[in-house]
Amino acid sequence: QVRLVESGGGLVQPGDSLRLSCAASGGTFSSLAMGWFRQAPGKEREFVAAIWESATYYADSVKGRFTISRDNAKNTLYLQMNSLKPEDTAAYFCAGRTTWGSIAHVKNSPWNYWGQGTQATVSS
Repeated sequence: QVRLVESGGGLVQPGDSLRLSCAASGGTFSSLAMGWFRQAPGKEREFVAAIWESATYYADSVKGRFTISRDNAKNTLYLQMNSLKPEDTAAYFCAGRTTWGSIAHVKNSPWNYWGQGTQATVSS
């Protein structure tokens, strides 16, 4: 069973940056497709970004501002968030899956593993 633990959230001002980390244990991290999702209060959870082999995918709302990356030697997934906006405020969740398909399918189909989330708040 893969365990995922997020860290790096916090309170920042608009325009600032945050880097989220997700430490994985208990499985073969390098074989997993990994992603980030977020959920704001009163809203449904939404896809943010994913990484599979050398390819990365982003929601339109974060494209150009966020960067997903992974370090397989450290079993860690990252999300670099720049030019943060108040609408980026949410709980951010790391997720992993054992299979991949089209990005449209992956965004909306169940993922195998989830972290507990880390809160990012963007406010002046």
